Amino acid sequence: MSFNVTILGSSGALPAYGRFPSAQLVEIQNRHFLVDCGEGTQMQLMRFQANLHRINHIFISHLHGDHYLGLMGLIFTMHLLRRTNDLHLYSHAGLDEIITAQLRHSRSAPNFKMIFHRLEKGAQEIIYEDDALTVETIPLLHKLHCSGFLFREKIKPRRVNKEKLPQGLLLKQIANLKKGYDVIDETGNILYKNEDLTYPPRRSRSYAYCSDTAYNELIIDQLKNIDLLYHEATFTVDEEAKAIETQHSTAAQAALFAKKAEVTKLLVGHFSARYKDLAPILEEAKKVFENCELAIEGGVFTVKD
Repeated sequence: MSFNVTILGSSGALPAYGRFPSAQLVEIQNRHFLVDCGEGTQMQLMRFQANLHRINHIFISHLHGDHYLGLMGLIFTMHLLRRTNDLHLYSHAGLDEIITAQLRHSRSAPNFKMIFHRLEKGAQEIIYEDDALTVETIPLLHKLHCSGFLFREKIKPRRVNKEKLPQGLLLKQIANLKKGYDVIDETGNILYKNEDLTYPPRRSRSYAYCSDTAYNELIIDQLKNIDLLYHEATFTVDEEAKAIETQHSTAAQAALFAKKAEVTKLLVGHFSARYKDLAPILEEAKKVFENCELAIEGGVFTVKD
């Protein structure tokens, strides 16, 4: 089952050196989520051959322009492509006003319904849930109300051992095996024990997106032991004063957070335009946390089960 993160934009504040502002496409078990939507996101989606109609949920971390200014272009394109599915938009207060004003003044009415979900400042809450996964907010520290997003798979079904499966079992009995139940007869007697006919479920995977934020140890427990962490690394340590002033993080701080949270793999992004060469950022992070990569455009990061 798929669990992929595609980097559409890695730049902080403004486009630079071919890098686009923040945007990522997250695909989990054939569900497609867009996380942030900086300028040029729809061009990147087309470049990497993503199906726009499969994106039904868009999560906007905060309302600084480099995280949402690509949204109206994407909405208009979806309309022109005759989208009919509902589009769910998750953001702190204000995004609905921004979109409504632009639609009103352009005298436009999309073919599809947009449903706005307001994020709460400082909240850690589930904002999306289906039978396979949840998405919950991560409270971040920034100049505007800002939330990260934690994608976490639910416990998966047990796997049936086809070689040991008795003939004649009903589909309902097989379904119950996957749920962890024994096979019983009409009177409740156990015919077959679950562990004799199944393998343990494949492990559940997780991904956390921490966009613009100052270093924040208060969220370490929430992100403890996750598989993949994206954490902004706008500056190198020699610009730590600038990071503090703008409530951003250095590469060393992002790596220290990953180390303390004991995550499996770290991605760093949201690079300042002052860095044409990103090697110093990666080098600084790797000194603290070795399993780290740059989240640059076109990178696809797969979490294996």
